[in-house]
Amino acid sequence: MAAKRTGEKYDAIIEAAVKVIAENGYHNSQVSKIAREAGVADGTIYLYFKNKEDLLVSLFKVKMGEFTAGARHELKELQDSFAKLARLIYLHFNRLETDRYLALVLQIQLRQSETSIRQGIAGPLKLYFNIIEEVVSHGIESGAFKPDINRKLARQMIFGTMDEVATSWVMSSHNYKLTDQIEPVYYLLARALAQDGKVKSFSI
Repeated sequence: MAAKRTGEKYDAIIEAAVKVIAENGYHNSQVSKIAREAGVADGTIYLYFKNKEDLLVSLFKVKMGEFTAGARHELKELQDSFAKLARLIYLHFNRLETDRYLALVLQIQLRQSETSIRQGIAGPLKLYFNIIEEVVSHGIESGAFKPDINRKLARQMIFGTMDEVATSWVMSSHNYKLTDQIEPVYYLLARALAQDGKVKSFSI
């Protein structure tokens, strides 16, 4: 019988997996390495996860779940659509910059994984897409964004822009801060979305 996916050991395994996969790549990250990093026996990992693939998918679900819950809470507190857009970009970039190992896993390792893994992370990723689309919808309905915007296309462009900027940062030598890109990305996206070109000054 599988152990419940909670508790100190479960959390330790998730954190260890992030570090080991970031350092070694998914295919070169043996379960034994992850167990050693987590300070548990190899068999303990199989009490929580079916295999390494299940561990990687679970890792994504945990990290994305934490992020989307926090983002939804913060964005809910804001009433201005431009403020929501700026905060969204800030949250996305700041989360990756503060955890280099996680950034490597999310931006590099998950992109090179099997189809079954990409299918496994689709659900949590969709929840994030929904949040982005809600920001777009709020802007349209409040009159801040153009009324004829295709909401799905706008969501794809917002996520795609943030994702590409983050990937370029991860693959670089890190001679610059990802968070330094928040303001220019905000103005690029805000100007594309704004009704009559009226963009509010950047503020987070």
